[in-house]
Amino acid sequence: MSTAPSGSIDALRAEWAKLRTAPGLLWLLPVGVALTVALSVAAVATTATCISGGCAIDPARVSLTGVDLGQAIVAVFAVMAIGTEYSTGMIRITLAAIPRRGTLLMAKAAVLVGLVAATATPAVLASLLAGRLILPGHGYTTAHGYASMSLYDGPTLRAAAGSILYLLLVTVLSLGVATAVRDSASAIGIVLGLLYLFPIIIGSVSDAALRRHLEQVAPMTAGLAIQSTMRLQSLPIGGWAGLGVVALWATGALLVGGLLLYLRDA
Repeated sequence: MSTAPSGSIDALRAEWAKLRTAPGLLWLLPVGVALTVALSVAAVATTATCISGGCAIDPARVSLTGVDLGQAIVAVFAVMAIGTEYSTGMIRITLAAIPRRGTLLMAKAAVLVGLVAATATPAVLASLLAGRLILPGHGYTTAHGYASMSLYDGPTLRAAAGSILYLLLVTVLSLGVATAVRDSASAIGIVLGLLYLFPIIIGSVSDAALRRHLEQVAPMTAGLAIQSTMRLQSLPIGGWAGLGVVALWATGALLVGGLLLYLRDA
């Protein structure tokens, strides 16, 4: 009788064991936390002083600036989690042990999402704490119309939870792309292009209506709208709708990757 770990629980255990023993891979996550918090601290520390209220700065969004960089670390981590298996040929052993390819991909996605959630949460909370402690010294106080940032405040909680969900969706998107293209460098280029080049291209569009439509479909500009807690009516898309756009990108990438994984040889 075969003892191959074909069940879902065994697949999860196998994927966790591979990630735990992959040289240097798990270290990307604490590095991502450190860089995310460091960039957020730098952003709030260099924020212009608000003298008389009505300033243009959204404290929550500024405090979460580090997520802009943290998503790149998350993308590289998710891509490398399967890309190294293709580059080393380990994917053949993996598929021999877990022949049900859908189960394999879902197990890998579940483990990656769990790990990113465990590290994204403290990174986001620490970033908000930095804003809560530093921004009042720059004039962002109740006297100037700014409430102290707290997770008991609905908009701030939405920004925090939404930022974590955004990073989880970037994880799934990156895994799907890497599974489809089977090359780490190409997959990283595609994902980072979607995240960072899309907004640059949008910035070069002169037509305001077209630019707004592009901002509504670009993963980064749509997804990070969830961080805004002020002037929501000026956003190109609502926060939760923006996360829905990223979810569509992630689901599409994972479906394409899963289909190609099913149809192709290892």
